[in-house]
Amino acid sequence: MKVKTILIVLGEPNTTFVEVLLKYFISNKYKKNKKKIIIIGSKRLFEAQMNFLKYNVKLNEINNVNEALNKKVNILNINYDFNQVFSEISENSNKYIEECFKVSLGILKKKKSYALINGPVSKETFLKKKFSGITEYIANKTNSKKPVMLIYNKKLAVSPLTTHVPLKNVAKLIKKKKIIENIIKIDEFYKLYIKKKPSIAVLGLNPHCETTSKISEEKNEIYPAKKYLLKSKFNLTGPIPADTFFLKKNINKFDVVLGMYHDQVLIPAKTLFGFNAINITLGLPFIKITPDHGPNYEMIGKNKSDPSSIFCAFEFLDKLK
Repeated sequence: MKVKTILIVLGEPNTTFVEVLLKYFISNKYKKNKKKIIIIGSKRLFEAQMNFLKYNVKLNEINNVNEALNKKVNILNINYDFNQVFSEISENSNKYIEECFKVSLGILKKKKSYALINGPVSKETFLKKKFSGITEYIANKTNSKKPVMLIYNKKLAVSPLTTHVPLKNVAKLIKKKKIIENIIKIDEFYKLYIKKKPSIAVLGLNPHCETTSKISEEKNEIYPAKKYLLKSKFNLTGPIPADTFFLKKNINKFDVVLGMYHDQVLIPAKTLFGFNAINITLGLPFIKITPDHGPNYEMIGKNKSDPSSIFCAFEFLDKLK
């Protein structure tokens, strides 16, 4: 699938996202980018934050996406009233974020060669516990069922079977059907975009893949899923004990590891790669990438944020011809 244009939803106003974008736009990497880039958000806010941080990037304001130019930082303005450069989260900012997503998703519905990068949002105040994460929010807005989170690094990607759910609820969500569905989506993504059949590792849930309980998620759900997938010629290994999987000799053998819960794979992935990774949502009608960092409130306005993840996002999309 070709990607010709990248939409960027600025997301929460009170974040470091504009800062990391600016670090990309002044870099040599941006000069080599061949995709059209369109920001969806407040031009006045972007310029105010840019001036505060002492950057100088010229914005090309457009009225519709057909006016976007190559080698320009195009922006489709969404009105947002604010008093402070980095304004606090409020109902006003929530309405602004909602409008940014509404406009971008309307464009993506019509433009099949577009991809989306979204800035971070507050799960607590914007999503208001209606959705466990931005992955589920976008899936709901696009009528997409059962999205899959993939934290992608070209050396090793990780995918949690369950995402933002309490640990006490994880075991009952480990199901053969869900494991099969997620691995099918991961395999399809790699073949379509990475142009390879991935080697996939599946972790167990319990320590050493063993339990003294009468219920064994490995025996009842993970092994049957593996048996089914191997019959369909998937390149699959597991379940593997999580405590030893992330040794170098193991991770070099695989492209992707499917873990059973969020921190089982995200903690080691972030330890290994830092911010050199991107969060890709699989199962949507378009590519959606979220840089692998949150709002980063403690660093706002300091101009010290690590932009590695946004560089990874543009690098990944730029390679899609």
